[in-house]
Amino acid sequence: MQESKVTSKGQTTLPRAVRSKLGLEAGDTVRYIVSGERVQILKARHASDLGGMLYRPGQRRVSLEEMDDAIAEGAAESAS
Repeated sequence: MQESKVTSKGQTTLPRAVRSKLGLEAGDTVRYIVSGERVQILKARHASDLGGMLYRPGQRRVSLEEMDDAIAEGAAESAS
């Protein structure tokens, strides 16, 4: 278990082991997810880091136009 104190300004230092585990460096951004009495800290990811996230071998690429068409079709189906 790791601990750190909260300053009068509401700041805290993440322990080195936590920063290391999350791959955090100076200037990185973190996100907080609050659920009841628990808080999760996640390293915020830039949109550019998400490229290729949905890639599946053998799956063909889909154009933005095809995505827009599929979204419109899905919206039309759920509206009826």
